[in-house]
Amino acid sequence: MSTISELQLLKVLAQEMNMRKAAEKLFVSQPALSQRLQNIEKEWGTKLFIRSQKGLSLTAAGELVAQYAIETISKEEKVKESIHALKGEVHGTLSMAAASIVGQNWLPGVLKEFIKGYPQAKVSLITGWSSEILKSMTDGSIHLGIVRGSSDWKGAKKHLFNDPLYLVDSQISSLDQLMETDRPFIQFKSDSSYYEEIQEWWHRQFPAPPKNTIYVDQIETCKQLTFNGIGYSILPAIALKGANQNLFQVPLLDEKNEPIFRSTWLIGYEAAFQLKQVQAFLEIIEEYVAGEKRRINEGEIHPF
Repeated sequence: MSTISELQLLKVLAQEMNMRKAAEKLFVSQPALSQRLQNIEKEWGTKLFIRSQKGLSLTAAGELVAQYAIETISKEEKVKESIHALKGEVHGTLSMAAASIVGQNWLPGVLKEFIKGYPQAKVSLITGWSSEILKSMTDGSIHLGIVRGSSDWKGAKKHLFNDPLYLVDSQISSLDQLMETDRPFIQFKSDSSYYEEIQEWWHRQFPAPPKNTIYVDQIETCKQLTFNGIGYSILPAIALKGANQNLFQVPLLDEKNEPIFRSTWLIGYEAAFQLKQVQAFLEIIEEYVAGEKRRINEGEIHPF
């Protein structure tokens, strides 16, 4: 029977499918990792991974053993969480995934308070597109997800905040200038509804597309190009922390002349919400959001 450290090794190898990346994640050298894998395969009496120039691939036996490793680690964590819950303590791992823009601009402040308040708890975090997060939630690999835009999630969900959208540029100060300018419109294309929402707004406002367009696949790239004067973009308020005071920020309005917002949601399953570490994290979020609203009302920070 493999020890838990060996199971963790198998889990990481199965996730990374690359010896170098797995070695870095496990903080061991590649030769040491290769030797341990050989010993594990000897113990199981079969080849678990096949090496190639493209990386690693699982054998049929390897798929079974990797799944066993992942399930065993997950079960052990759940047992530990249950034991700590009986004692009324906040331990265990808070597993979550967040939309990249939230992970970069909002979540660090929340996690800082959580770790400070519950030093015995661990945090496992991945960031990506909202569609990827929904997939991770569906397969049960994480406790909580933070997604952007309208969510059709059928489980438990909590609205966190809305942040308004702005046209941002170092030169353009009015929407009336957009049909005349040759400056590029820097657009962020993702698999979410964000890009479609911007396209719909543009077509409502103007009879023709922008004269010049730059497409990027990361909102942080879009932001940095705009902040450095390359062109103009449409960005949510959450991305404007630390923006140069010389940048113009023109709010986007809908057909009713109301601000257009981008919503952020916390999603999960009811069972996960019963875990002590999840409950503690939700309390931290409540306090953090309330604090932000107070500072917005007092004019200390940009509203979103």
